[in-house]
Amino acid sequence: MNISIIGTGNLGLSIAEGILSSSEIDLQKLYLTKRHPQNLQDEFKDNEKVIATSDNQLAISSSDVVILAVQPGQLNALLEQLHDDFDPQKQLIISTITGKQIKDFEAHLGRGFSIIRSMPNTAAAVGESMTCISSNAAGETKIDVAKAILSSLGEVMVIEESLMQAATVVCASGIAFWMRLIRATTQGAIQLGFDAPEAQQMAVQTCLGAASLLQKAGGHPESEIDRVTTPKGCTIEGLNEMEHQGMSSALIKGLVTSFDKIEEIKKVSR
Repeated sequence: MNISIIGTGNLGLSIAEGILSSSEIDLQKLYLTKRHPQNLQDEFKDNEKVIATSDNQLAISSSDVVILAVQPGQLNALLEQLHDDFDPQKQLIISTITGKQIKDFEAHLGRGFSIIRSMPNTAAAVGESMTCISSNAAGETKIDVAKAILSSLGEVMVIEESLMQAATVVCASGIAFWMRLIRATTQGAIQLGFDAPEAQQMAVQTCLGAASLLQKAGGHPESEIDRVTTPKGCTIEGLNEMEHQGMSSALIKGLVTSFDKIEEIKKVSR
């Protein structure tokens, strides 16, 4: 299988690293395109499967699966310019582009194409992405191929396309939100007396432990909180102070604000 990633920025590079680390994909060639591909060529110079190039036409025409990871404002021009290089008979198109709906691709390429809309996050680079996907009617026949590729990046969930914008906020933007929470925990630990490396290790592992409890035990966050808090104890005192300062409210407002921003992006990039 030949795969191309058109627009290999931070997310595209994370996807590439996830694909290359997978033993489940029968990868022959991986085409990575970028306007100035020198850094990609240097990074993957010892990997014979990777072809880093600025030639989108070459990458698309040579691939069985085309992963589109360009900026939203670049998509229309790209599809208009390279329309004839896509092959509806053999190709699967996977989009990772924020705010672009399946109908936007069908408007340029036609309804005969197998199109998957997806939203991985940058944890794909370490095989821990939460990727939500949806498809058009033609894409349903190849959704298992998409799942096989994207499962190399972490967990995959098939959802209705109407929920993709929300999934973008929760999963893709969510990486940044969780990083900020970990950073704040690290700063708090430093203020309490730990060196920065120790503080970060403690914050990261504690965050991982909390997530693992929910993932492996299948419980509810409040149930796990109840196991930690005791009457008149330090944990409930700290939690209540955080809530008084608006912790949960701020996070929810941040999610909604990011969701609204995507609406603006969609309008500008039409």
